[in-house]
Amino acid sequence: MTAQALADVKVVEFGGYAAGPHIGKLLANYGATVVHVESRARPDGFRLQYPPFADGKPGINSSGCFAHFNDSKRDITLNLKNAQGIALARRLVDWCDVVIENMRPGVMARVGLGYDTLATTNPRLVMLSTCNMGQTGPRADTPGFGSQLTALAGMCNLTGFPDGPPMLLYGPYIDYIASTLGASAVLAALERRRATGRGACIDVSQYECGLMFLAGALFEHHRSGKIAQRCGNADTAAAPHGAYPARDDGWIALSCWSDAEFASLCRAMDQAALANDARYATLASRQANAAALDATLAAWTLAQDAAAAAGRLQAAGVHAHPVATVADLFDDPQLAQRRLWRRQPHAVFGEQVCCFPAFDLSDTPGEITCAAPLLGEHTEQVLRELLGMSAEEVAAHEAAGALD
Repeated sequence: MTAQALADVKVVEFGGYAAGPHIGKLLANYGATVVHVESRARPDGFRLQYPPFADGKPGINSSGCFAHFNDSKRDITLNLKNAQGIALARRLVDWCDVVIENMRPGVMARVGLGYDTLATTNPRLVMLSTCNMGQTGPRADTPGFGSQLTALAGMCNLTGFPDGPPMLLYGPYIDYIASTLGASAVLAALERRRATGRGACIDVSQYECGLMFLAGALFEHHRSGKIAQRCGNADTAAAPHGAYPARDDGWIALSCWSDAEFASLCRAMDQAALANDARYATLASRQANAAALDATLAAWTLAQDAAAAAGRLQAAGVHAHPVATVADLFDDPQLAQRRLWRRQPHAVFGEQVCCFPAFDLSDTPGEITCAAPLLGEHTEQVLRELLGMSAEEVAAHEAAGALD
């Protein structure tokens, strides 16, 4: 069996929800041993607070969201309000190469697990902290979820129609941006450690990570003072540019980025004369007459099957694709061929469909090694096999409340 790229990397993860655990998942999918630390009093928030659930009701081991972010990991429970629980956490940190945490700023330090403390016994430690605002600044303590972050980072103000309200983006959008950048930062820190022997403390602000998607709007405001506004599906460089209704409740997303592409669209619609209509002959005229053009396009697409029409347009050189549903994603032969979906048995779900990262390595390919763990499933295994504790030591710590 080919060794995985990160087979020698050991990771301990404190926290929950998306941004921190997704970093650990990425590392685990390429071979890292990742231990997800929770407690029975305060389990990972995704376990109980966020649907969907396998049986339609919250259950400690039935959360789809928790499962999505935590495959290929081991799970232990430690009571970080207990002195022996903290001592075990310190032993785990001394064992590992990387600590990932997404608590609010200062929480780890208050319980005795701040970087300065941990580095005294593990000076090669790479520790990544990620939270909404980063560890410093006047709003560092501001809590919130992805929908608040996308609002704060300016994305929501650019999403929606000019005469409507700002629109919240779906799900933990910025969490994924921050976690992917965070995983890259961890790998860079490990490479630096290999060269220098020095550990690192990484501070990832999820808010700041989101700003990279506003590059154009930020540059324009810096250059001219102009504030970008909501514009629905319109684009400054393409027309038409939108989603159009198709037969059987389908939709087609299409855009034309040149006059030649628009002419190709018109020919594919069997309406070649439209390309010579003065209202639509140039980008500026198509934008000025967008409502009439959109109505003409919608009248054509509404009579079409979305997939067939998109294929016809693509063959003509037009940017077009049917708008996929969630069901379509599971049936997509492209994703199937690239093995994005990988199935593992799960004690509650029966089977978990795990999402592999969107990249792989030719010589040391990654893998989903197991479904998401049950709460505390590996506590004894981790303590005995990874930390070398005896059965009697584990029992004593359990009796003292350290493993709650």
